[in-house]
Amino acid sequence: MSTDTPDVAQTRNRVASHLVGREHELELVLSAVAAGRDLVLEGPPGTGKTTLLRAIADEWGIPLFYVEGNADLTPAKLVGHHNPARVLKEDYTQDNFVPGPLLEAMRQGGFLYLEEFNRAPDDTLNTLLAALAERRIAVPRVGRVQALPTFRLIASMNPYDNVGTTRLSTSITDRLCRLAVGYQDEDAEIGIVDLRTEAGGKLGDLLVRDAVWVNRATRRHPHLRQGSSVRGAIDVVLVANQLAALRGVGAAADSTSRLDPESAYPQVILDSMTVALSGRIHLDEAADTTPERVVREIWEDRFILTPAAAQPG
Repeated sequence: MSTDTPDVAQTRNRVASHLVGREHELELVLSAVAAGRDLVLEGPPGTGKTTLLRAIADEWGIPLFYVEGNADLTPAKLVGHHNPARVLKEDYTQDNFVPGPLLEAMRQGGFLYLEEFNRAPDDTLNTLLAALAERRIAVPRVGRVQALPTFRLIASMNPYDNVGTTRLSTSITDRLCRLAVGYQDEDAEIGIVDLRTEAGGKLGDLLVRDAVWVNRATRRHPHLRQGSSVRGAIDVVLVANQLAALRGVGAAADSTSRLDPESAYPQVILDSMTVALSGRIHLDEAADTTPERVVREIWEDRFILTPAAAQPG
């Protein structure tokens, strides 16, 4: 793999050709990593952070090492450890050292993608300081490991979920660029859901648009602390497609039946929403309701209140 900086403009054009609605974020991420900077992507799940990073790494031929931040992520798991069984037989040697994802990323010049960055313990995050500041770390009984020029740390955080998280020290944040990644707009989400579900025909078009609408409505519902990502809309379409086939709804999915809440099509959407969205939405602590009730309220807004308001008289 070449250690030269890849052509950013060519990479942007090639990656953008198979991404939906992330052109601005793509330019910023590309500019940051091409400039040799480490980066934290801050945003809710399902906003395309991993997809964006994987596309860049694939385009540049750079390995991507994925690590999930949690309380069990110790420095030894991140950096590496000596094989205990071999240590008993051979003592500590470089041959029985098992490198962790940080060392592998440094040695191969890859991207270390640390998801849920602020859930990792402080002592584990402090292990990263030398790698961020000096691009090398000292490992006892192994020696110094120097990172290749293309090594980057890319971290991600969810600003809407503070349960089990730690406050990042200024020593860490001062060494990272930051990019807030929000939800895509409605047209982009329709494009994503259409691409991921391959829902075609009149029924597919209806399902995609209705699924995206109800899914986006979860993000503005007053009783929800956090709504569903675009993955919820994808699952609504996939489940509804199967349910519609099971119930023989396809032939009746025209504009008239869609606006009639008593017809079979809206019931397919409601049942699919219950399966796909009720576990993804997070109630506000003060809300006296259930996920199923919230899902039904959103469904009523789409299939009862909105069509009724659109009718003359």
